[in-house]
Amino acid sequence: MLSAKKKVIISACILGQYCRYDGKTKELPNVAKAYEGYEIIPFCPEAPVFGTPRERINVVELDGEHRIITDSGVDVTQKLRQEIESFLQKHPHTDAIVLKAKSPSCGYKTTPVLDKNNNIIAYKNGIGATMLEQFYKGVEILDESAF
Repeated sequence: MLSAKKKVIISACILGQYCRYDGKTKELPNVAKAYEGYEIIPFCPEAPVFGTPRERINVVELDGEHRIITDSGVDVTQKLRQEIESFLQKHPHTDAIVLKAKSPSCGYKTTPVLDKNNNIIAYKNGIGATMLEQFYKGVEILDESAF
């Protein structure tokens, strides 16, 4: 019996989609090339919720909890969680994950966490990276620096 095609989740901006907050892309063709033969699943929870271009968002620690806050001060954490949960339900399996470093959604151990005065206090996961890591237990997560 033939096995199903392997799947990889890749940040959509790395794949060349114009989905970043500034309306640009961070295309890295060598990432998609590394996964030739895989089913590539683009991941960007921000664009479907907020559109492109959009206001910048940041991970902010408030009362010991990480929240996703727009530059104008709106807490959009729950909206992003819902979008990511929907993505996870549509894609219950993956073999690999490649995310955009430093992103408030996709950064994996590289996302700046700010205090209420916008000072960087740590570098941790973005909201999407955390949820992907918890859902796809044991699947290695890389960012573009691995390529």
